Amino acid sequence: QVQLVESGGALVQPGGSLRLSCAASGFTFNLHWMNWVRQAPGKGLEWVSAIDSTGSTYYTGSVKGRFTISRDNAKNTLYLQMNSLKPEDTAVYYCTKGAPSDYSVRGQGTQVTVSS
Repeated sequence: QVQLVESGGALVQPGGSLRLSCAASGFTFNLHWMNWVRQAPGKGLEWVSAIDSTGSTYYTGSVKGRFTISRDNAKNTLYLQMNSLKPEDTAVYYCTKGAPSDYSVRGQGTQVTVSS
C-alpha cells in the first residue's frame, strides 16, 4: 500500500532554514507528481509546491524564491528546502502523491514552527 513518511520539521527562528523529507513506498515513485501541502493552526490545507515526473517544479506565490522542492528517484524521497522562514510558514507539512489538488493520499505530517 502507499506509504508517505515526512520528517525534518522543527522549531526555527525567523530567517532560518529547514529541509523536509518524505520517504515514499508502495508505488512507482518516479512516475508520479509529488507535492507538499501545509495546514496552519485553525486553517485548511494549502498547496505549497509540486514536482512532476520530469522534474519541473511549481510553487505557490508566498514561497516562491524561498522554498525549493526536489526529488531523488533512486531513494524514493521527496524534499523541501525552506529558507528565509517566516512566522506565517508555521504549519504541519504533508507530502502528497498525485495531482496538486488531490490531498487524499498523504503522510502523517511534520510540524514546522517559526518563532523567536
